[in-house]
Amino acid sequence: MNELNAIVDAAKQAFTAAATPADLENAKAQFLGKTGSITELMKGMAALSVEEKKSRGAAINLVKQAVEAALTDRRQAMADAELELQLKAEAMDVSLPGRKRGQGGLHPVSLTLERIEAIFGSMGFDVAQGPEIETDWFNFTALNTPEDHPARSMHDTFYVEGGTETAPNLLRTHTSPMQIRYAVQHVKKYRALLDAGAATEGASEYVMPEIRVIAPGRTYRVDSDATHSPMFHQCEGLWIGANVNFKDLKVVFTDFCRTFFESDDLVLRFRPSFFPFTEPSAEIDIQFASGPLAGRWLEVAGSGQVHPNVVRNMGLDPEKYIGFAFGMGPDRLTMLRYGVNDLRLFFDGDIRFLSQFQ
Repeated sequence: MNELNAIVDAAKQAFTAAATPADLENAKAQFLGKTGSITELMKGMAALSVEEKKSRGAAINLVKQAVEAALTDRRQAMADAELELQLKAEAMDVSLPGRKRGQGGLHPVSLTLERIEAIFGSMGFDVAQGPEIETDWFNFTALNTPEDHPARSMHDTFYVEGGTETAPNLLRTHTSPMQIRYAVQHVKKYRALLDAGAATEGASEYVMPEIRVIAPGRTYRVDSDATHSPMFHQCEGLWIGANVNFKDLKVVFTDFCRTFFESDDLVLRFRPSFFPFTEPSAEIDIQFASGPLAGRWLEVAGSGQVHPNVVRNMGLDPEKYIGFAFGMGPDRLTMLRYGVNDLRLFFDGDIRFLSQFQ
């Protein structure tokens, strides 16, 4: 029996001396492994008589249980010690000042859109928002771009599920569809007022209030490089009335550009061009008088007098109503205003870049 007690004592000492889990496993093998002390005792019982096996086996089992209990205690003690060290390492010092939450800000393109809306708002323009998934009618056909029109080749389009084979749905390639949508609703509204007796007494004909609207928003085309993105922003503008002409377009857009860039020396140039929804049409270039871009002509927008077919699709008579439209890229304006040379920076989500505009 002294021999068995000695094994328990030796095991406890070995387990206590183990400094790491690996040392503890090695100590366990000395007593409970295949060649351990207790295992050898079990093997030696084969030579004993039946009566001796009963008493000897019971004693060895008690020793084995004591060794296993000592092993479990040591494992738990080591786990508790490890947890305590971890808690100490991760303890919070309540005397330290708190971490400040970083202050966010608007995206530079959002800043530009707000600026555009504010400037045109001061000129009496409404702001219209509409669906980014459009029908073929509003995106192309109503804008004087039928299916066989060569201008459609300039639009690499994302078509989406829905619609029909002859009238598919697509991610809008520009925000011009909102000009049609807004004008149609505008005409319906005031014709309803006319039908309800809104015309002034004695007037020979009801005169519809002018349509002044801008339509900023996201648009989509299959295009990607330093100055183009598959998703980008556009802002279309429309002014329709009984006596709105190209001179008004020049005045409005010149005033907008000079206000946007805060430069009265800014020079604008209207170059003849082609757009299916305007006639005549013009590209708009700007030239800065000073700064790193001084002297260079930079294209910023397309414009023109609204095509008679488009006016008809708005529900108006082109013999009575006339106006102009323009379209510009807020992303391009943001690049020029802040001196950014790669459009992709706006959409990479790099905090180091975006934090400069907070």
